[in-house]
Amino acid sequence: MIELLKSIYQLSGVVLLICGIYYYFHFKKIKKERKLTKVELSIYIITRIAFFLCASSFLLLFLDRNYG
Repeated sequence: MIELLKSIYQLSGVVLLICGIYYYFHFKKIKKERKLTKVELSIYIITRIAFFLCASSFLLLFLDRNYG
């Protein structure tokens, strides 16, 4: 049962990552065509910050595991 829950958790993380990447490129395309609304701009900025935090935390955990 625990393994099933871990698998579901990992799958949901992958789905969220794919959705985030889609929205990032979607807003990037819209930004070239027209000015983003305040809500779209805030989601665009939050998505960029989230990707940066995710990548940097993954890198730090990876380095800590290898050199710690």
